[in-house]
Amino acid sequence: MESEFLKSLVIIFGISAVVVFLLQKLKIPSIVGFLVAGVIISPYGIGLVKDTHAVEMLAEIGVILLLFTIGIEFSMKKLLRMKKAVIVGGGVQVLLTITLSAVAAYLVTGHTNKSIFFGFLIALSSTAIVLKMLTEKGETDSPHGRIMTGILIFQDLCVVPLMLFIPVLSGEVINIIDASIKMAKAVLIIIAVLLSARWIVPSLLHQIVHTRSRELFITTIILLCLGIALLTSRFGISLALGAFLAGLIISESEYAHQATADILPFKETFIGLFFVSVGMLMDIGYVSDNYLKIAIAVILIFGLKIITGMFSAMLTGIPLRTSFHVGLGLAQVGEFSFVLAIAGKASGLITVDFYQVFLSSSVVTMIMTPFILKTAPSFSAWVISWHLLKKVGRLKKISEIEGTPRKRHGHVIIIGFGLNGRNLARVLREMDIPYVVLEMNSDTVLEMKKKGEPIYYGDGTSKEILHKLSIENARLLVIAISDPASTRRIVSIARHENPNIYIIVRTRYIAEVDDLRKLGADDVIPEEFETSIEIFSRVLHKYNFPNNITLDLVDKIRSDGYTALRSVDLPKKHLFEKWDWLPEIEIDGYKAPDASHLIGKSISELQIRKKTGVTIIAVRRGVEVFTNPAPEFRFKKADIILFTGERKSMDMALNYFKSVI
Repeated sequence: MESEFLKSLVIIFGISAVVVFLLQKLKIPSIVGFLVAGVIISPYGIGLVKDTHAVEMLAEIGVILLLFTIGIEFSMKKLLRMKKAVIVGGGVQVLLTITLSAVAAYLVTGHTNKSIFFGFLIALSSTAIVLKMLTEKGETDSPHGRIMTGILIFQDLCVVPLMLFIPVLSGEVINIIDASIKMAKAVLIIIAVLLSARWIVPSLLHQIVHTRSRELFITTIILLCLGIALLTSRFGISLALGAFLAGLIISESEYAHQATADILPFKETFIGLFFVSVGMLMDIGYVSDNYLKIAIAVILIFGLKIITGMFSAMLTGIPLRTSFHVGLGLAQVGEFSFVLAIAGKASGLITVDFYQVFLSSSVVTMIMTPFILKTAPSFSAWVISWHLLKKVGRLKKISEIEGTPRKRHGHVIIIGFGLNGRNLARVLREMDIPYVVLEMNSDTVLEMKKKGEPIYYGDGTSKEILHKLSIENARLLVIAISDPASTRRIVSIARHENPNIYIIVRTRYIAEVDDLRKLGADDVIPEEFETSIEIFSRVLHKYNFPNNITLDLVDKIRSDGYTALRSVDLPKKHLFEKWDWLPEIEIDGYKAPDASHLIGKSISELQIRKKTGVTIIAVRRGVEVFTNPAPEFRFKKADIILFTGERKSMDMALNYFKSVI
């Protein structure tokens, strides 16, 4: 039995590695490779893996670790800031999807309970796929990323009540008191878990870290992850949501980054297994015999979920283009829908044939999701450019930015009011430089408007919005948002509308530098490289490099578009002239004791430089410090003498100072 399981693992990893490698050559995301590998080796494919149960168990661990690491990257404060996305966006998306799906199903089946259950299955989206794609692209903190994450969190919270409703829909008598108790227990366990983030876990990890045992630290982190996930599952909450809560707990401690680094290798391995196990669910024979039925189901699922996702996102206050992006991202069926489908089949709510259609169409939507998310930014912009949608979007945007001051000249436009945008605005305000801010977070706009900031709500990718901010007369545009696709579009529009404007862009991505420059950006500042520059500047300072040489080097790297730092190979030419001739300077010190021959004598009398070869650079006397003391400077008791020179000379000076004449 054990050897069969190991054999299955070897086959899974072997086939997955080959498929993912080949698809990567075609620029196809690795998630698709794992799903395709699962389809190939499943019992419905070439049948290399017969027993899928053990694989499914390992796959569930993958989902747990994925949600755990995502939880670590969040924090309670960040989650509270997303409450609008979770409650409004998630609540509307789930209710609207269930309602519309149930109505559509009722028109076909004429059965109310089965139609409602169909709505349950369609309402959920794939947390594992969407969050993994957002994390890989660095878009979890982008406008669409925040809304998607909030809605996905709400969907996972809904798994508990949806499971409780299945017996009711199947006609079983359910005890309302028992159901209420289960719900209350679920709420209480979530509250208890979150409260422990403040008082219990940080002190526990502090004690663990003090043992200086990396093995113990990793074991404790995994125990917290799996233990809390298991604990919450006992109260009806999904394992994945429990793992997310466990990650939130760790995020409140100072050991979050180390925990992420230690868990990452496990997560990547197990999450691959999860996608393989999903691919194994697809019956190729059934798909080929019923391809038309499955194609219709896929189209209906995508169409319905794009509409509900877009509408729910718009209610949170984000623009039409970003809302459509959210709808595209949440258009697939979720992994927890499989759990509901199995329970529904056991309760007689769906037939075996319907189950197979649902299963096949769900896997197809998952396979298509990476491609949809990849093209979502440009596709959203194209769809919103349609005449009708463009008209609706324009009316909404113009009304939202109503109240913009009269035409400005020579001002700065700041797009994005995060940390960088706020800091820049503070400096411009102090320097009396006129500026205006554009932000897509309506709560931030309302809050900062009360404080007197010239800030307005709107989407910077809209030509009309930029003209409202007098883009044609602006002197400088600063783009400081976490949305690569929107950033590129804003740069392109701004350069076209004002060829003379100076555009500065902040980006988190190295690959964006060249593209943004081609689109018209004058300065592209990658955060990673600026950090590198700050680090090597300080290192060179510690090695006594002349300050002007370091500044020249920094200017050269920046003016060259960070090419020197982006090169993988070692540069053929040196970045700057080598300073091999610069001596390594050391500093030493000596405190004059009571009986020292130094007391009362001057530097010139002692002939320190002539006799030892060192140079005195400072003398500390109590709280006073005398730098570069003159030759007539006289020493007193307890003076601390700082001197520099070659190591041999400094040793000679120490002996000279200690000698008694």
